[in-house]
Amino acid sequence: MTSETQQTEAVTTETEAEPGDLRNLIEGARVVLWDFDGPVCRLFAGHSAERVARDLVDWLEGRGLHGLLDESARESLDPHVVLRAVDRRHPGSDLVAELEERLTQEELKAAASARPTPYADPLVRTWTAVGARLAITTNNSPRVVKEYLTSRGLLPCFAPHIYGRTQELRHLKPHPHCIQRALNATGAAPATALMIGDTPSDLLAARAAGVPFLGYARNERKNKVLREAGAEMIVGSLEPVLKAVWAAGQA
Repeated sequence: MTSETQQTEAVTTETEAEPGDLRNLIEGARVVLWDFDGPVCRLFAGHSAERVARDLVDWLEGRGLHGLLDESARESLDPHVVLRAVDRRHPGSDLVAELEERLTQEELKAAASARPTPYADPLVRTWTAVGARLAITTNNSPRVVKEYLTSRGLLPCFAPHIYGRTQELRHLKPHPHCIQRALNATGAAPATALMIGDTPSDLLAARAAGVPFLGYARNERKNKVLREAGAEMIVGSLEPVLKAVWAAGQA
């Protein structure tokens, strides 16, 4: 098992959030909503998301269904883009259900080689220990999330609050549906929650739900994308978040 704090890659992005601002954000959070792929782990670290997207496109084309995808979807490197493109044409169909199950199976394969985000494991445990409630709000399959968290011994820190992809694909982020489910289940007011995410869709979903947002950007490219989307607080590592949670818990 990988060490909880072992760096899995070079992170060049400096922490943009000031320590005082970060601590204020953390101290106001009674419920912490985590995106999964990114803040918790790199799901496709050893099982390319780009290849999964191509395989889904090839599967559709092999059935003469290439017309369901426009050029941008066919060339996408994101399997969720392919899935949503088909759902827009045939919402709730058996075809969409089969395509979603194929993606879930690929995500389950990826979970076996997923890399924990540096400092994520101890941060999850520390935040739980100081009394915060944690939830997963993700576009990935909840089956995949549970399998990964179980492998890391983290499932008790989140269960039963795991809100992932459902058959209603129109509810994928940036729609705030999964965030609203978490808020309703935990009884938390939006202002007392905090969303940690690494994509503009995470930011937009949090904003739509009225939940404060902390961006996680493991490299300069992700930092730039989040900043351009309007994220005001971004960290390039979860280490300062861990330190702030620890300090708040000792206060």
